[in-house]
Amino acid sequence: MPEQASPITAGEPQATRRRKPRLPAIEYIRGIAMMGVIAIHVGSQYLMNQTANLHLIALLEVVSRFSVPIFFFISAFGLFYNLDIHEPLNYKAFMKKRFRTVLIPYIVWSLFYLLHDGIFYRMGFPDPLHLLSILFFGTAKYQLYFLVILIWFYLLMPLWIAIVRCAGKVSLTLLFIAQIAFDYWSSFSVPFNTFVYGLPDHSWLKPFLMYRLNYWVVHYVFIFVLGGYLAVHIKEFQTFMREHRRAITVFFWATLLWLLAYYYQLIYETGYTALEAINTAHQLSPAGLFYTLSSCIFFFTIFTYQKYPGWLNPVLHQLGRHSYFAYLVHPFFITYAAMALQKSGHLMTAPITIVFYFVILGLSMLAAVLCRRLGEHIPILNEWTIGVYPRRKK
Repeated sequence: MPEQASPITAGEPQATRRRKPRLPAIEYIRGIAMMGVIAIHVGSQYLMNQTANLHLIALLEVVSRFSVPIFFFISAFGLFYNLDIHEPLNYKAFMKKRFRTVLIPYIVWSLFYLLHDGIFYRMGFPDPLHLLSILFFGTAKYQLYFLVILIWFYLLMPLWIAIVRCAGKVSLTLLFIAQIAFDYWSSFSVPFNTFVYGLPDHSWLKPFLMYRLNYWVVHYVFIFVLGGYLAVHIKEFQTFMREHRRAITVFFWATLLWLLAYYYQLIYETGYTALEAINTAHQLSPAGLFYTLSSCIFFFTIFTYQKYPGWLNPVLHQLGRHSYFAYLVHPFFITYAAMALQKSGHLMTAPITIVFYFVILGLSMLAAVLCRRLGEHIPILNEWTIGVYPRRKK
């Protein structure tokens, strides 16, 4: 997401308070998460190969499962980092800014994909009632639901402030346990899912339950609250990361191995297909929630204390700076790259899939850079696509 008006980094500092020091980790995590989301969607293309390499699928579809939840983590972190939770929130001003940075781009990109896909797939444009349903559930394109959930998080900001204000280690632990229980019920409860899928297609309730992952913020409440809590207690968090780097690293790898073991168990012991396995070993499974938690802490630690080559920082900066646009545009390039591959008669083998991934990443980043530069001359372009507005002259 963009660094100024981003829904990830923008906080609500008081006019009389100085902004806290910039945290490169937030920007770098944005870039890594964007790369993970693209990996998941490229993996969906690779799954069409009936003889797909199960290990490459694990890399694309399982290892990258932290991507969406970690966006919510850094969204909350950016909001709370420069927010005084003990002062009244100017809710009107807060929501006005969020609508400019998220709602307008969401509507613009939704309309873009609806127009594009209507022409490309010869489906036409939806009628007004269907359009409202699409915008409410975030189904214009498969990556846009993230912005819908983010908007709901913004709308409920006074609630999150109240929770973070009262949160502590015990309450966060209890919230994490409740998160595991709720997500398990939502994802794996046979009676509940049987009820949902058994509803008649004309039932008004069915879409509200079928698309619950697209707007029920409760699926990601813990990780959002955790991001806000750690931002408010940044000094203690930095001390924790510095003193427990090794334990954080071990925790990360242990949870990743747990999630991968679950994936392989589903395939080799339970007899699931690769598609069934990744739809089970996902970020809302118990193993996935622990992996999400460990990833948030691990990447923040790595990017805060930077135990890696310094030359990577400019690369991570560019990935983070242009992650918002790249995240929103990459399905467009996947559509045409997949069509070109199909017309060439090539099957998505493992080597081709790896090249395909980097082509999509490269095209998405190139489009983001070009659009950002063009938007400096045509401000409305940046305003409508990524919610970045020209700086006001003092």
